[in-house]
Amino acid sequence: MTTNYENLKNKSVIITGGASGLGVGIAKILANQGAIISLIDIDYSNLKKTKNEIEKTANHISIYKCDVTNQTQVRKTIELIEKEMKQIHILVNSAGVIGSTNIKNSDISNLENWDTTYSINVKGTAIVSEEVAKKMIKNNYGKIINISSHGGKYPNPGNPAYSASKAAVINLTQSYAAKWAKNNINVNVICPGSIWTPMWEQNALNTIKNDKTKSHLSPREFFLQFISENCPLQREQTAEDIGNGVAFFASDNSLNITGQSLNINGGTIMD
Repeated sequence: MTTNYENLKNKSVIITGGASGLGVGIAKILANQGAIISLIDIDYSNLKKTKNEIEKTANHISIYKCDVTNQTQVRKTIELIEKEMKQIHILVNSAGVIGSTNIKNSDISNLENWDTTYSINVKGTAIVSEEVAKKMIKNNYGKIINISSHGGKYPNPGNPAYSASKAAVINLTQSYAAKWAKNNINVNVICPGSIWTPMWEQNALNTIKNDKTKSHLSPREFFLQFISENCPLQREQTAEDIGNGVAFFASDNSLNITGQSLNINGGTIMD
């Protein structure tokens, strides 16, 4: 079920990581609320697919190829969006990875995994937030919603780089909330639980490969078993669930909420 937020109609929204996964689900929800959507991703081919999928019901949707870890690219892209939209009201930092695509069992690739994960999940969030905040400060208004993970709230011996990066996003959110409060900018973070995305599928493949007790399971079967064993509500979360949380933080219903993290995980982690 989607709550209707009238005050999102015609608001300009930037969503990073908009080519797949959570970014797509978030874009669908905000488009249904009448927001004007600008999607950013390094994968332009999938961005075009997302646009074709959403634009039938969207007020307006634009796509931009951009590497969130490249400050020059980000600055130029934000300038283009501001020129087209006149004002940027909302930013959703959804771009993220679970690790390097080239992970191997060596010290060198382990360092590569840390570099890749932190570069996109933390550095990318910081770069885009700071460039967009410059525009929001001029207008004394803005909503920034970061996407972390409930994995940033508990130990993960299997992938410490990922969990550490997501914990950093939570802390970064609080730092920016304090920094930009005087500029009427709310900064909050959502911590999704277990969502069947390409990233989670890759995580399942890696786990099955390294755990003989799971070798008989398909990635989807492993995912559903994980939900059954770990989620009190006994149901998987969806990208649209996260989009509904984003819509609340993006709306003026959250006017006096900043620096907060919201778990959307079926009760898997409670804090």
